Amino acid sequence: MREARKPLASVRATAIHMLARREHSRAELSRRLVARGGDLQEIEGVLDALEREGYLSDARFAQTLVARKAERFGKRAIASAMRARGVDADAAKEALRTLADADEWVRARSAWARRFKAPASDERARARQVRFLLARGYALSVALKVVAGGDSNADSLSAPDPNASDD
Repeated sequence: MREARKPLASVRATAIHMLARREHSRAELSRRLVARGGDLQEIEGVLDALEREGYLSDARFAQTLVARKAERFGKRAIASAMRARGVDADAAKEALRTLADADEWVRARSAWARRFKAPASDERARARQVRFLLARGYALSVALKVVAGGDSNADSLSAPDPNASDD
């Protein structure tokens, strides 16, 4: 038989304990405290106080999330993770602004190189590599350039001309 959960010591103490371990968004912390048996009205009051005191910040959480995920994921995946965690839209936009579009290709190329040691040998393998990058939130154009072996300055992908001769 499963033992009943202990009553929540104090909402404030539990929230501070959670924040001491890692940053949380306000919505995420609220959900976790409710799941532990806290009263929603009391939780909201405690979270307001923690924001005023500087212990809780959606902007800081968003910056931390971007820094943690930027090496392996594209902007779209990071934005999706922020939405899933209930980060304030303005805080999310500001944190994503730190990711330069020019660096997106470099990060995608790095993620691709860690996963695939060599260029794709056929169309099936290329499609697999593109799907890998798309699943990590990189734009299709970036994924295609990386898999094709293009450089970061290429403005568009152009298919090789089948009528061109190899002189």
